[in-house]
Amino acid sequence: MSVKPQIVVQDFSGEHGKDLTATHSRLMQGASWKTNRIVVIIPTSEMISAKVCLAIWNLAFPPNEKVARILAVNEEVGVAYSKTIEHIITDPVLSQWEFILTIEHDNLPPPDGAIRLVEKMHQHPEFAAIGGLYFTKGYAGVAQIWGDIKDPILNFRPQLPDKNGSMVECVGVAMGFTLFRINMFKDQRIARPLFKTLRGNGGEGYGTQDLSFWAKARGFGYRCAIDCSVRVGHYDMEGRFGPPDMVW
Repeated sequence: MSVKPQIVVQDFSGEHGKDLTATHSRLMQGASWKTNRIVVIIPTSEMISAKVCLAIWNLAFPPNEKVARILAVNEEVGVAYSKTIEHIITDPVLSQWEFILTIEHDNLPPPDGAIRLVEKMHQHPEFAAIGGLYFTKGYAGVAQIWGDIKDPILNFRPQLPDKNGSMVECVGVAMGFTLFRINMFKDQRIARPLFKTLRGNGGEGYGTQDLSFWAKARGFGYRCAIDCSVRVGHYDMEGRFGPPDMVW
C-alpha cells in the first residue's frame, strides 16, 4: 500500500491526542479503565460446532482484564448454570470479580460484543443483566426479549426489538449471550437452585431455566435489558428448524 502525496510537518501527537477532552469522554463512556473481570460460562455437550468455536475465539474483552472460561459439559442446562454459578460465588477469587458472561453452544456473538455489553453495564447500573439480541430459531422466530414491563401482570411475551439498535428493558433475558453482575447471584433470597427447567412436575408449570430464574429475581427488584445493537446469530447446524447450517 503506497502512502499518499503529502507535506509532513513535525506534529505526530496522533488522532486520539488531538482533542483530549473528547478522548477522555470516550474512554469514560467505554469504562475500559475500570476493573472488568469476567467469568465466561459455556454449557455444552461434548462437541461445539466449528462456527461457534470461531465466534468464541474471536471474542474480544476489555484490554488487560482477567477472563476465566468455564465449560459446563454434559449437564442439563439449568443444572449446568446452577452448579457453575454456585462454584463461582463460593470461590475465594472468582467471587470477587465483576461479571459473568454466558455463551451458549449455538450462539455466534460479534467480536466486540463483550466489550459493548460491559460498556452498557457501566452506563446502566440499574440493570443486573444485559444481553445481546438474538432470535428463536425457525422462520417464525421472535426476538428473545421476554416480557412487557408495562403490564402489571407478570408475563414473558416476546417484545419487539428496537429498530435503531437501542436498549429494550424486559422481564427476563435468555442466556445465549448475556452479561450478569456476579453480585446478584449472591442474593440468598433468590431460591436455589438458581436455574431450573420447569417440566410440569408437581404443578410447578413449564418454563426454560432462564425465565424461571427471572420470575424469581424480578420479585426482588432485579432488572434486565437487551442491547439491540449487539446482534447475535443463533446457529442451527443440524437443520432442526429449517435448512442445515442456518444462522437465524
